[in-house]
Amino acid sequence: MNSFAPVLIQIIFALLFTIVALGVTALIGPRKRNPVKYDAYECGVEYFNDARGIFNIKFYLVAVLFILFDVEAVFVIPWAVSFLKYKSLGLGIFIFLEMTVFMSVLIAGYIYIIKKGALEWE
Repeated sequence: MNSFAPVLIQIIFALLFTIVALGVTALIGPRKRNPVKYDAYECGVEYFNDARGIFNIKFYLVAVLFILFDVEAVFVIPWAVSFLKYKSLGLGIFIFLEMTVFMSVLIAGYIYIIKKGALEWE
């Protein structure tokens, strides 16, 4: 239990700070109400159409590609950090080849999306 004491203290401090900050804001904050304050907006521009309008597919494609290559970093960084540890255990060649296959698949996917023109904005 002693090893969890600092974590518990930090959680308690964060909760207390949040409660105090919200309480002080509620007590001393301005209370001016008007219809414009509760109106929906995006980037300061008034809405003019239905929010469920049609968007260009490129927005979704770029988002999916970002997630794909972001998830790649989640796998590559821990591998790079622990590679030397496993290399000393005699698994260096196997782990290196495994990452080579992983990166080859990602590079092949990247070349494919470039050839298809997925990253070209029209």
